[in-house]
Order: sequence, then C-alpha cells, then structure tokens
Amino acid sequence: MAMATTLLGAVPALAQERWPQRPVRIVVPYSPGASTDHVSRKMAQELSPRLGQTFIVENKTGAMGTIGMTEVARARPDGYTFLGMDSGITILPHLVRSTPFDVARDFIPIGAYVFSPLGIVVNATSPFRTLQELLQKGRSEPGTITFGSGGIGTSPHLATEDLASRVDVTLMHIPFRGAAEAVQALVSGTIDMQIASPATVLGNLGPGGRLRMLAIGSDHRLDRLPDVPTFAEAGVSDFFLRNWIGLFAPRGTPQDITGRLAQEITAAMQSPEMKSYAESIAAEPQAAVGEELTTLLAAENDRWKAVIQRIGLEPQ
Repeated sequence: MAMATTLLGAVPALAQERWPQRPVRIVVPYSPGASTDHVSRKMAQELSPRLGQTFIVENKTGAMGTIGMTEVARARPDGYTFLGMDSGITILPHLVRSTPFDVARDFIPIGAYVFSPLGIVVNATSPFRTLQELLQKGRSEPGTITFGSGGIGTSPHLATEDLASRVDVTLMHIPFRGAAEAVQALVSGTIDMQIASPATVLGNLGPGGRLRMLAIGSDHRLDRLPDVPTFAEAGVSDFFLRNWIGLFAPRGTPQDITGRLAQEITAAMQSPEMKSYAESIAAEPQAAVGEELTTLLAAENDRWKAVIQRIGLEPQ
C-alpha cells in the first residue's frame, strides 16, 4: 500500500514531465498569409519534432486581434494552447480602451523570434527613386502622398505616422483589412507607398519586380537586399523599424512548460534550417527569451505609447 501510494503520488509529476501528450494549438489572431501566420507555421513545424507532438496553427481573426487573444487568455493553462503574436501586442493596450483580457496580466511571454526590419516600398513605376524624393513631395504638397497599412493601429501604420512626424511630412493614410490587401493596392498603383516587412513584398522586388524598396529600418544593409539603403543612409537618422513574432502562454501555464518552450525556441533559431528560413525572408535569425525578452517588451511598449500620444491617436 505504501508503495502504491508513492507511485500514485508520482503520477502528476511524471505526466507533467512527459508534456506534451497531445497536439498543441498556436492561435494566431491574424489572417492566413500574414507574416505572423507564416512565421508561426514555420516555428510550429520546427517545434513538432523537437517535442514529439504536432503543433497546429489556428487563425482566429477580427477586432484588431482581440478575438484570438481572448480565446487564448480564457484557455486552460495546461500547455496545449498558446498565442502566436507579433510586436503589435505592445501596441494594443494603448489603442483599445477595454478588452476581456489584460496583456500584462493574462499572458506569459515565452520567446520572440525572426526579427524582420521593415522598409518603405513604392510601386516600381513610381516617380520616387529615393526616400528623399518622396519626402520632398510630401513637404511641398502636404496630404497628397497616400500610404496603406493593414489597419489603423497596426505597427506599419504607426511607424509611418512616426516617420512623418519626425521629418515634418503630412501623408494620407488608407487603411485596409490586412497587410496583403495593402500590398495589392500598392502593386496596382492605388496607393503611393507602404511600410512593410520584406517577407510580404520580396516576390515583387528586384529586376522586373512590381515594387521598389527605398529604405530599410535596420542598422545595416541586408544580404538579401544589398541595394536597399538603411534609413540613415537615406537621410533619416535614428529611425529603426523591426517586427518580430512571439509565443505567449495563458496565465497560470506551468513554468516548466514555458521554460521548455523557451529553450526549444532558442535552439530552433540556432538551427541551420531556421537560420536559412529567416535569411530567405530578409529577417534576422535570432531569439529573445527571459530577461532579454522582458527588456524588449518594455522598450517596445514605451516606444509605441509615445508614438500614439505624439500623433494624437485616441484609444477606441
């Protein structure tokens, strides 16, 4: 009996050590094809063999991502439901007055990965060959240059407004229902410019492409886009832009599970396959976990809060 009691008492610990024992969901609050969706699926493919279970990505879109985020916040914290989100998670609290969750309270940051500098893109037939030509037109004819984004409050929208305020240019925002729609509008010539991640426009860049990138928000030129200058080289100093994808757990998820995932994410981003993947989409193959991730989230939160206040965007 004593032995039986000892063995039964060990069952929960053993079960926890064997996590995961069934497929794991990663809820992405954006539409299929978006960079967050694409990168999350790639990471899910990498985590599946590492942890011995299938990681499945499910898209739950709507309401600036709050529908999918609400589902994860309300999920059982048992290690079988996670949130695949981008840097927009640090923007949302400053734009939405009321949500069924609190970002800081209800989500546990696990890891951020695949850091992608954003760049300014125009149509290949655009008269703007350089960033300075575009900005000069914006100054001489305020409000005549249109820019698209995947919606009000998205990081490309706020980044463009931030740039405009820094260089004293007035631009006209045309919001779309997603980044893919904005890219199509740029390709068709409906809008003049867009700030986008290279992953969403790479197929249209280069010789014979329908788009042209004028500057990239990195501190160095990218190997994948060697002819694209940094913002500093294009005449705008101290302007850096990058998006990243992250994995978050609902509050209460056991630390041994989140810690294991953080380790596997770090290892995954050091693998030749993930390094090659990141470089193929003009992104940086790095991961931020632990204290580095905490610092990153705090800095992003402060940056976007200041931008939102400076441009006068009121929370809805």
